Amino acid sequence: MQLDDKAWALLQALQADGRAPLKVLAEAAGLSLPATAERLKRLQEAGVIRGVHAVLEPAALGYGVQAIVGIHVPQPGKRALLDTLRALPEVLECHHVSGADSYLMTVVARSLQDLEQLLAHINGFGETRTSIVFSTPIPRRGLQAPRTWCDDDRP
Repeated sequence: MQLDDKAWALLQALQADGRAPLKVLAEAAGLSLPATAERLKRLQEAGVIRGVHAVLEPAALGYGVQAIVGIHVPQPGKRALLDTLRALPEVLECHHVSGADSYLMTVVARSLQDLEQLLAHINGFGETRTSIVFSTPIPRRGLQAPRTWCDDDRP
């Protein structure tokens, strides 16, 4: 789906505040209320907007540890690993990746001891590598319109 500047402005406003009233979204995109409602409907139908979610603070909910875990899993064990990971609420996301790891996942735990138990639970599937998150200087952010890179963009 090809998006114009108004669609991107609408998406930026929606990503900034998923609970924004239609009037605020319309103003941000420079559209009328009916045009904004129609654009949102089309973007949802096209699969551009998959959902609108609340962003929760893990530490405020008792998860004091966050980690990035890589795991190398031989092919026969991948399905069982994914089934196990889907059942663990501590696994926030899991990516199938290239390179030394089969999967990279973001996990949370109440403590280092809980993280150790989670890792012991999945270590039977393959070798893990774990990086503890100390801070997040660039938090997950919304998508923006892709840019065209040129040699002049180098620092």
